[in-house]
Amino acid sequence: MRIFRSFEEAASIPSPVITTGTFDGVHIGHKTIIRRLKKLAADHQGESTLITFNPHPRAVLYPESVGKGLRLICSQEEKVEMLRKTGLDNLIIIEFTKEFSHITSEEFVRDILCGILRSKVIVVGQNHHFGFNQEGDYRRLWEWRNTYGFEAEEIPMQEVQNETVSSTRIRQALSEGYIQRANAYLDHFYIIIGAAAKDYPAFSPEIPFIKIPITEKIKLVPPQGLYAVSCAADTYYSRGMVFVPDLNDGVPDIYVHLENYEDDIPGKRMTLFFHKRLAAYNPGEPAQRSITRGVEEMHELIF
Repeated sequence: MRIFRSFEEAASIPSPVITTGTFDGVHIGHKTIIRRLKKLAADHQGESTLITFNPHPRAVLYPESVGKGLRLICSQEEKVEMLRKTGLDNLIIIEFTKEFSHITSEEFVRDILCGILRSKVIVVGQNHHFGFNQEGDYRRLWEWRNTYGFEAEEIPMQEVQNETVSSTRIRQALSEGYIQRANAYLDHFYIIIGAAAKDYPAFSPEIPFIKIPITEKIKLVPPQGLYAVSCAADTYYSRGMVFVPDLNDGVPDIYVHLENYEDDIPGKRMTLFFHKRLAAYNPGEPAQRSITRGVEEMHELIF
């Protein structure tokens, strides 16, 4: 997957078949859009291309929401990694600014998608809106398709167990600690990527943990508790258990106990795959007691 940081740089993409959006979580609905994008790109001898934005538009337009009402399933690094796994050809990451937010939906389609990028096919998810004041949608694309010479297609929203999947619904599940439900909506494990710190916390002297700092305060972290995870770093793999401390002070650092610890782990960039919340945690008792039971419960799981 090639990554571009401006529309002008991406103008070299041959016959891009384009979709656009924040794609937070890269969930099952997003993957359906990308699969269709890839099929259309093959049909048109072009390349599948996704346009996304950084920072998140709400963080720019409503900065007071950062770290409060606005939490994201994926950090920027995590989203790029998830998109890479879909087999997408091109990712265009555009810096979102207040100036950019004033581009109308028609200007975006006419001047950028059809002008600079020369796209002949534009794909959007159901109920997707874009442009100034979110005035653009599939209905407007359908109206402009002949004027600007492109094909437009809308992808219906996806369902899991008769529930419509959305990033909002996934955030709610994660915020309540329902990891397995969130994973079903995502169609992959919820992940946290971070560099293992060299310092070791003192709250659990009997069972060692490594700190994983959360560097993006907009990142959504599950509530306080113990979680069964698997951990990967390059060729390293281990089962593990994550401890999330009290969230009252904002996004916390998290701590991971590794079943297969190696001396060179500190400093490595690790991906934590969350499997489930462990029943062992009881906030009303000493942490060490819950952690000891959590390790026992983790060992009983098959993952």
